[in-house]
Amino acid sequence: MLPSSIQISGEPLSGAEVRDICRGLRDNAVRLLSLRGCRLCDRDFGRICRALAGATSLAQLNLNLGVVSSPSRIKQLAEALRTNRSIQSLFLHGSPLTDAGLALLNPALALHPALVALDLGDCMLGDEAINLICGLLPPDGAKSGLKELTLSANPGITPKGWSRLAIAVAHSSQVRVLNLDYNPLGDHVAGMLAVAVASSRTLEVLDLEGTGLTNQSAQTLLDMVENYPTALRSLVLAENSISPELQQQICDLLSEGEEEEEMAGGAADTQEWGRGREPAAHQRGGSSWKCPSGKNLEGG
Repeated sequence: MLPSSIQISGEPLSGAEVRDICRGLRDNAVRLLSLRGCRLCDRDFGRICRALAGATSLAQLNLNLGVVSSPSRIKQLAEALRTNRSIQSLFLHGSPLTDAGLALLNPALALHPALVALDLGDCMLGDEAINLICGLLPPDGAKSGLKELTLSANPGITPKGWSRLAIAVAHSSQVRVLNLDYNPLGDHVAGMLAVAVASSRTLEVLDLEGTGLTNQSAQTLLDMVENYPTALRSLVLAENSISPELQQQICDLLSEGEEEEEMAGGAADTQEWGRGREPAAHQRGGSSWKCPSGKNLEGG
């Protein structure tokens, strides 16, 4: 039997459903497990963590929107990740991790042999968390690291933290997608990120939607795209104080570069690890995003 996907969103989980999930994980019959916004007791959360620890078919785990809601659950998840060897994508968007919680989780993340995509958007992170995250973006010649990183809506990170991340991105030999939308970055941080993009040989997507940018940083980004060959294919600048003309110029230049690459060798296919990110408009407590309801179990 081919591995299936289990997708349940915004509902309480019954004991019978938890047993079915655990059975599927133990039987290696689940490739994608998404429990975003689901409500379950601590005992059932622990049961699922113990089951996923030994799962060898599970590639994507989505616990977005508050499922990992306490230090005890963070510890249980960390313990599971220390044993698991198959998870490629981990989504924890909207979890109240804080820097302390990420410190508990980080050793398991750093040692995981398969993890390539991590969503820590809206997780109440600060500069201490950035120091840990930079360790997941090893420099050229080091071990493999993250290919996709989401840090949307973490306003506690200061310019000092973002500058440290920019340096790590500039020297990373892996990262392809970086989502920083809905953080108060401003033009100064955007300038540092432009230098990081110009230095990176792998970064293809940079999301800066709603990050407090103006025409000043847009001009810097335009100069970078126009004058320096980079791997960048997509730069999201919506919801900023940037003129439509500048945005269009940047878009046109990136499109030209992508067309040239396609003619030379063809664009790479979208990887499975790139799916599952929360909508950009979602922020904790916001009214512009609603969690869909309904359960979906799909066979492979």
